[in-house]
Amino acid sequence: MTRYRFVGLPLCAAVLTLACLAPFAQAQDDGVREPLRARVEALRETGRVDVRGSRIASAIVLPGFYKQRGFRRAWSDARNVEQLLRAIRDAANDGLDPRDYHQALLERLRGEVAATSQPDAALLADYDLLLTDALVLLENHLEFGKVDPVRLDPNWNLPRESKDVAAASRIQQMLDAGDVYQALEREKPDHPYYTELKRELARYRKMEAAGALPTLPSGPTLRVGASDARVPTLRRRLDATGDLVGGVGDTATLYDSALIVGVRSFQRRLGLPDDGILGEGTRSALNVSAERRAQQIRLNLERGRWVLHHIDSTFVVVNVAGYSVTYVRDGHVVWRSRAVVGLPFRRTPIFRDSISYLVFNPTWVVPPGILARDMLPRLKRGGVGALPAGMRVLQHSGRAVDVSRIDWSKYSGSSFPFMLRQDPGPTNALGLVKFMFPNRYLVYLHDTPSRELFNESARAFSSGCIRIEHPFELAELLLANAGWNADSVARVVKAGRTRNVSLRRPVPVLLLYWTAWVDDDGLVNFRSDVYGRDERLARALDEPVRITPAARPR
Repeated sequence: MTRYRFVGLPLCAAVLTLACLAPFAQAQDDGVREPLRARVEALRETGRVDVRGSRIASAIVLPGFYKQRGFRRAWSDARNVEQLLRAIRDAANDGLDPRDYHQALLERLRGEVAATSQPDAALLADYDLLLTDALVLLENHLEFGKVDPVRLDPNWNLPRESKDVAAASRIQQMLDAGDVYQALEREKPDHPYYTELKRELARYRKMEAAGALPTLPSGPTLRVGASDARVPTLRRRLDATGDLVGGVGDTATLYDSALIVGVRSFQRRLGLPDDGILGEGTRSALNVSAERRAQQIRLNLERGRWVLHHIDSTFVVVNVAGYSVTYVRDGHVVWRSRAVVGLPFRRTPIFRDSISYLVFNPTWVVPPGILARDMLPRLKRGGVGALPAGMRVLQHSGRAVDVSRIDWSKYSGSSFPFMLRQDPGPTNALGLVKFMFPNRYLVYLHDTPSRELFNESARAFSSGCIRIEHPFELAELLLANAGWNADSVARVVKAGRTRNVSLRRPVPVLLLYWTAWVDDDGLVNFRSDVYGRDERLARALDEPVRITPAARPR
């Protein structure tokens, strides 16, 4: 776009020049209206318009915006253009791809517009449309994420409120205020989870740009005091990832105490047993490239855009991939626990609900899926002796059934006329307390008698429910505002009778899937993609842009 300078002109001459230019600018804008109108009307009618080989994606917002403006140009102020282009370049820092926002084409068209004092109307119309489309897309992706999570998981029910209705006015306000860049910055989640992951994305991309991290060759397991030619390579690798205190320094081949501290730091960040022993599992994790780790962070930034704008100040969150449960109260983490989640072929679903009450000394009614897949096959093989301790066969009225007269082979999961219910007690599959948020998946948080599983580093063992290592601590915290404490919880459990206790106010519970995050010590953690969700998200994130109205809660 031509810039006019008035250096050395008397004030009256400058005023006269501006007065002469104003009719020209007005005439130029008037000339752009018709090509703008034609393109916008085609988009409104067909849902598709290609501009210089690039598709306009905002088929919902863009027509309303230009109609509201009377099809006048929106981007006559070069400062707004520069701010938008800066925001597009910066999108890479958020794990988004600037190419999704017409970056190269916009840079080229800006040069063409600036190269002539009288750009033709078609050029200005194309430039304007692409700038607006880029703004709509980028704002949408920063607010909601590029990928609609419902595409990947039809169970998704976290709220995402569409902003399409007010979009035209909002875009106009940005342009009028001249703060396009800052307005887009405000669309990004300001949650520490997001901002800290962005920092780590930059760090791992810097590592990636510096060249391949040294690969640690295979060899014997390393324990304290061992000497191995691979130790200098191990030092460089741990130094690059930030796990080695004091830098590389020593080139000796001794596997010393400083290296063990570094290896244990790395193991903790990866959710591995932090024993300081360098075995094959730790070596394999160390050899994951900086590029792959950066991609993992990028995927979790996208997940952050899905949920972090509308997160409550008080909630319980299950990180399924991290095998953990966290209670956040008034924005502060007050409790954490290890968890056991669903097997890869019996996945814990990802969704949102609210914990409304607790059940102490619960009974367990075997759900249909477990009945068909596990319990009936076991009973058909072993007969009544295969019933777990404390489990009874009941009619649906609650009346006991004489199990000796049941021919288990006659029944399938769908035809079984009875229910299997396990009495309260320490061997009950739900343990001594469960946290209820009634849902169609029959998935809950609960205690467990299988305490040994919490010592495993990978804890996908359940049929979908979430088992908590320290459930009574969570019970005490959730019931604290009702006057409960550790003693009152212990008394109810000791009584042995089933008791329901409602919360004064339901607490949101989020079942999410994070494979990368930054912990309280500022260290980035990575976890294995136990359910294969990262791969699907990566493919969707790299697809060409599609824009749809934001999904609403089901």
